[in-house]
Amino acid sequence: MNLQLLDSLSLPGDPAKANEDAFSHDAVAAVVIDGATPLGDSLMPGPSDATWIAQFGARRLMAHLRDGDGARKALRATLADTQKSFEALRRHEPEEVWQTPCGSMMLAVPDEGGVEFLWFGDCAALVKQGDAAVTVIGESFDKRAAEAQRAQKIGKEKNLSPAAGINRPEFLTALRAARNRINSGESWLFSPDVKAASHAARRMVKAAPGSTILLASDGLLALASDYGAYNADSLMAAAMDKGLAALGEELRVIEAGDALGDKFPRFKKSDDATGLLLKLS
Repeated sequence: MNLQLLDSLSLPGDPAKANEDAFSHDAVAAVVIDGATPLGDSLMPGPSDATWIAQFGARRLMAHLRDGDGARKALRATLADTQKSFEALRRHEPEEVWQTPCGSMMLAVPDEGGVEFLWFGDCAALVKQGDAAVTVIGESFDKRAAEAQRAQKIGKEKNLSPAAGINRPEFLTALRAARNRINSGESWLFSPDVKAASHAARRMVKAAPGSTILLASDGLLALASDYGAYNADSLMAAAMDKGLAALGEELRVIEAGDALGDKFPRFKKSDDATGLLLKLS
């Protein structure tokens, strides 16, 4: 089976800053990568280390998949490419893990009987087959609930509105400590470390031609996971009926109405929001 693109959207959280999400797609695969916002000075050339890893990763991953590599093999080769490029181009070696570029990812690769999904972090996939309920791939809903609780807790401790800004010094110590735990234990992300390939979560979903798939970064999924405007089923229905651009507008209206994150605790007023709506054929 192949993938057919129906719609796409990628909105920067702040129009004045680089979009740290990236995506790529063709008939053989589709991927969304959400670069983690840097918590200090950049190590790489370009507008943002997060932008670099998201764009580089999406580009190289699709190149390996087009060459006929399977999903896990393509991911391993991509992370090796990422590690090599990072070590060659970085201004200096990271002193702590939090300085290393990383991100979440959702990859979809169709085959004869369905779709193979590989992922890191809180990107998600929604799969709609006929009249059946939407299948949710990933742990985004659980992860986003925990993130909201963390933002609310830190904001209360520092006497700041949660969305006051991810790079405020009052927040950085806690955020850097959490980022230092990536690529250890069960906390692995897309990063310049080939070992991470073995730790990507995997799920095979049986799906027939005509099934619809939405790949999304957590910024777009927030409509359901954070703001309660939709659930998984109604979000997929809205994507199919209204289109992703309309959902992006709804998203920004909700966030503008709660700019400081008092109603919906979060570390940024608006996050980058990316979605790919695809059809199996």
